[in-house]
Amino acid sequence: MSDSDHPANCCGNHRHDSDASPPEGAKYFCPMCPGVTSDVPGECPVCGMALEINPLLAGEGDDPEIHALARRFRISAVLTLPVFLIAMSQMMPELHVDRQVSAWIELVLTTAVVFWPGGMVFSKAWRSLKSWNLNMFTLIAIGVGASYACSVVAVLAPGSFPDSFKEHGQVRLYFETAAVITMLVLFGQWLEAKARSRTGVAIRSLIGLSAKTAHRLEHGIEREVAIGRLAVGDLLRVRPGEKIPTDGRMIEGGSHVDESMITGEPMPVEKHAGDPVIGATLNQTGTFVMRVEKVGKDTLLSQIVHMVAEAQRSRAPIQKLADTVSAWFVPMVVLAAIATWILWSVFGTGSAMVFATVQAVSVLIVACPCALGLATPMSITVGIGRAAGMGILVKHAAAIQRAENITHLVMDKTGTLTEGKPRVSHIIVASGADPARLMSHAASVEAVSEHPLARAIVNEADASMFKRLPVQDFSASIGGGVKGLVMDTRVCVGNAAFLSTCGVVVPQDLQSQAATYLDDGRTVVWIALDDHVAGFVVIADPVKKTTAAALQGLRQLGIRVVMCTGDQRPTAHSVARELGIDEIHAEMMPRDKLGIIGKLKAGGAVVAMAGDGVNDAPALAAADLGIAMGRGSDVAIESADITLVKGDLMGIVHAILLSKATMSNIRQNLFFAFFYNSIGIPIAAGALYPWFGILLSPMIAGAAMSFSSVSIILNALRLRSKRLHMQGI
Repeated sequence: MSDSDHPANCCGNHRHDSDASPPEGAKYFCPMCPGVTSDVPGECPVCGMALEINPLLAGEGDDPEIHALARRFRISAVLTLPVFLIAMSQMMPELHVDRQVSAWIELVLTTAVVFWPGGMVFSKAWRSLKSWNLNMFTLIAIGVGASYACSVVAVLAPGSFPDSFKEHGQVRLYFETAAVITMLVLFGQWLEAKARSRTGVAIRSLIGLSAKTAHRLEHGIEREVAIGRLAVGDLLRVRPGEKIPTDGRMIEGGSHVDESMITGEPMPVEKHAGDPVIGATLNQTGTFVMRVEKVGKDTLLSQIVHMVAEAQRSRAPIQKLADTVSAWFVPMVVLAAIATWILWSVFGTGSAMVFATVQAVSVLIVACPCALGLATPMSITVGIGRAAGMGILVKHAAAIQRAENITHLVMDKTGTLTEGKPRVSHIIVASGADPARLMSHAASVEAVSEHPLARAIVNEADASMFKRLPVQDFSASIGGGVKGLVMDTRVCVGNAAFLSTCGVVVPQDLQSQAATYLDDGRTVVWIALDDHVAGFVVIADPVKKTTAAALQGLRQLGIRVVMCTGDQRPTAHSVARELGIDEIHAEMMPRDKLGIIGKLKAGGAVVAMAGDGVNDAPALAAADLGIAMGRGSDVAIESADITLVKGDLMGIVHAILLSKATMSNIRQNLFFAFFYNSIGIPIAAGALYPWFGILLSPMIAGAAMSFSSVSIILNALRLRSKRLHMQGI
């Protein structure tokens, strides 16, 4: 493999080509160890991972690390397959495979696997030994190295082994063990790099939300300029349907602005002269002039981008579990092998030095980390596959570990607890009025409007098969309502103040009825026909059908639910009362949500965040576990650790139950792995030989190692059929 095949060299696996100059002010950090940073690319001295550049400075091209690891894996797979087939053929004498020829073929191919694509493993292990930060690479290198070295000696000097270590007069080879372990490690590193690279997608999606140009007013003349040329104090004209170029304040005109990307709420916000406007939000109905107050990194969108990038860097990976085990397991195995060699070289019989060396190698073979290496990834692989079948997409393995220990769940309201689509919940008709006529005429004039409340009325009329009629003399009032002439009937639809401007007085009895809904956080839209109130409709964002059951399940799991929404307090408290949520935070901006999560984490809580809007992206990334609704924004999904494809909150309950089952399975696997090692290592060291004459030959050590791996695989596969249910839901 040439230097051009990968980012730095065959050992480093760096992210950037050696010829490429890093951006000015670039900082590199470790995705696994948040405290490790560097001014130059390289490898983390603690865990061995390639350092990554800040995503805000990274380009949009393909990641060279992913391509390099994919190439390494493919090469290792091609070379490992014949080694594995030859090893299997040795177990079937009827095939009459020439032992000497096949042994040399295995030697050549395995050497290529271990030192060509697998060379990075030994490089990382060597660095870990020099810094004494023992990690998974150290463990893997020992296992691969022991299997490979023992097999090479068996081919080059088979007479070095005592007869007790021979089967049918020949020493067993372990080339397939070395090759397969190397291939699996490269495969895992490739998948891990792909998962890490997705963090940059969320950043690029956020940046892509901003407008590219603006209409700047210069001495009364309107000119189109790039966003980067704007300065504080510039005057900009914004037309209907355009994105607001940057943060500022409206100084002339009025409009409705869709701020859902910031607040997560579907209702447009009415804006007048003097009101602030936010860059990248969508202007809907009117033309206005604004004064620029913030540009570049000072805008709210840029701050959200920065918060997402910083929060994503702070995640703790599941790989630390294996590294923690390795920190004491690796030294113990090495010390056991050294002690074995010393003891048998002093007290051994016959060729004491050779005998001691063979026994030490036996210790390393039986301690080969196949079982330990499979313990976590096998359970994770099965668990993630099971989750996918349930409509739960897990972004990376670390999310499985985090979900198990969640103590608090912070949830957005709109689109998470509720449907996120305003609907007509009640139709109240005045005495003597015809409901069908009321809805037919109201839907006819509202069909001309694009307001979300108008769409709710039209959708309700269409669902009830009310006929829409031609409209004449249509007009709309920003923040008020609409009116028009339908079949010679004057129709006014809007709030009470709008009806007043139309000369319509709302009767006291209907006002009293409407007050009940208004106090409950609902929206009331009045309908007048020929200067008389015919009734009103109540519009609300309905709670999802599965929300109540999901919250009950979360409470049974001991998880405290916190509602954190950008919506108004009356609406938030209404939904909270309906669902029995005690802790409510309303009228929250993205930074406010981030602050609440930070406060909970500072108090020792393990926090999950569930949301679906762009405004939720920083909180999703900052939480210990981010959960996105599948129908939410792309940025929210990219920032989250888990995505619920169906947008069903029961998916959160199932994800946590599956996490607990998976982590329990991992602990069982680790127990099995250590159980085999705790028995196998002493026997391989010759502890039983002085009394019973029993030695654990490399052949038996390999069989024990294989049996431990098979038992772990079978145990992990139990997750595919494990029942995930709770009483009462």
